[in-house]
Amino acid sequence: LGASALSDAELLAILIGSGTPNESAVGLMKRILNGCNNNLNTLGKLSLSDLKQYKGIGPAKAITILAACELGKRRQRAAIEESPILNSSEGIYNYMRTTIQDLDVEEGWMLMLKQNFRLIEAKRISVGGLTMAPVDIRLMMKEALMKNTTVLVFCHNHPSNNIQPSRADDQLTHQLKAGCDFLRLFFLDHIIIGDGKFFSYREEGRL
Repeated sequence: LGASALSDAELLAILIGSGTPNESAVGLMKRILNGCNNNLNTLGKLSLSDLKQYKGIGPAKAITILAACELGKRRQRAAIEESPILNSSEGIYNYMRTTIQDLDVEEGWMLMLKQNFRLIEAKRISVGGLTMAPVDIRLMMKEALMKNTTVLVFCHNHPSNNIQPSRADDQLTHQLKAGCDFLRLFFLDHIIIGDGKFFSYREEGRL
């Protein structure tokens, strides 16, 4: 069920790894948390010597507990890293070019965005040879809906460095646009990436 389903004592028990012959790791951590009024903030204020007063806690386990508490404090202090805003063809190109422009095979990527054009996830959905493997439009739409996508972008590279779209690229763009229209998603762009250059269907007025 994931880490969020575990209690504080269970999470800490995973970190310390073992208890004593007479007490499980979970039981040991429950006893320590009880001594801290079941408050993780209070636990984080304990010293190494404070923790070592508990039977079953040696230096290694005490350090592990303190390290976990310190990481929690640092996470609270850390600025939340925001996903990039990809609201232009150039911005999308700059985000994706280091990933696919130098590949010697074609890869297709879908970029799932929020309504404010902030990235939710970039996901590779097709890998081919000199030409891209077929793209499953249904799977793309399913993935987009599962991630609560509002805006969709498709990108792929041309290893030949000729960024002019092929007939297959045009057909794929038409299918993606139709799928997005049906599901009320905004299909922002289909971008073909080469070495230092790109082709944007939207900029060229072809969406």
